[in-house]
Amino acid sequence: MGMGLVFRVASSTGAVTRELRRILEELGIECPVVTSLEAYNLGESDIVVVVGDDKTILKSIFELGNRGNPILGVSEDPTRGFLSQCTINELRSAIKTIMRGMYKVEENTRLAVKIDDEQPVPAVNEAAIFPHRSATLMEYTLSIDDEMIWRDYADGVIVATPLGSSAYSLSAGGSLIHHDASVFEIVPVNSIDVTRRALVVPDSSQVTIDGVSSRHGVEVIIDGLVRIPVKERIVITKNEVPCRFLRVDGPSSILSKIEKKIHLAEELLRIPPSAKLIIKILEYEGPLTYRDLVRRTMMPERTIRHALSVLISRRLVAKKPLLRDARQKLYYLPSHLSSTDSRERQAL
Repeated sequence: MGMGLVFRVASSTGAVTRELRRILEELGIECPVVTSLEAYNLGESDIVVVVGDDKTILKSIFELGNRGNPILGVSEDPTRGFLSQCTINELRSAIKTIMRGMYKVEENTRLAVKIDDEQPVPAVNEAAIFPHRSATLMEYTLSIDDEMIWRDYADGVIVATPLGSSAYSLSAGGSLIHHDASVFEIVPVNSIDVTRRALVVPDSSQVTIDGVSSRHGVEVIIDGLVRIPVKERIVITKNEVPCRFLRVDGPSSILSKIEKKIHLAEELLRIPPSAKLIIKILEYEGPLTYRDLVRRTMMPERTIRHALSVLISRRLVAKKPLLRDARQKLYYLPSHLSSTDSRERQAL
């Protein structure tokens, strides 16, 4: 079977879809352009080109499940995202390079996250286990290959891949890990025991988190996309099928992004914990109003106002009027601009 291209574009980006079709027409290429990959019948040799932000790329990988098709991430913005290889303006050149067969495929370990008795769910970055309500403690036991490591009380615990070590786990105090390393990283979040530190284990390990309990219930958040309630136990192993990214030129696109993450981490170290909490809530919940943030964080309004002023002044958070009520502001992460409009439409 010959190589084929399949384009996946976020449904809210009509203008980008039109531009994409124009590029394909100029190049004389006929290939499907879809808004979801979940039910699409892909061939084993098909390359999936995802046009959107990092969240769109992660959603596309989730929709692929264990099909394992290589992905070329294309950023809509002038600057590349952490998971994208090129921008929409560079797409013509990238497609020509791919059609000449001048590309490499990078493989990145994924997690297989088994929650209670359900089927395992693949995760690219991390599985984050947290109480359903923020700012409440959860109790859990961590075991590696059936050997108990610790019992802990904390805000949560994160199990990350090397690729995910530059995401949520980094802001929670984890280490940056080279994406080729054969390891997992386990990061307790705000443990009441100061001796609890990030733990790195071989990716051949079975990581078990059981005895999970909290007053308001506990859930597992997969790559910030999917929330699954957990009753008692989470078992995490290496997923059989890795995540595959296409590289069309130059050095590893993932390695080139680590420097950006280091600068971002340095910036995060200089902001208060309340501001960090707002960033993580916006990352997982998407754009929110001020009143939404008050409900989600349960922090005093004075604290939230100060945190937002810090984040906006450092361009870590942006705001715009809410379409349904111009008196209210919608706060969002700049890297998630492409998903903002769709969320607003759903709120109307």
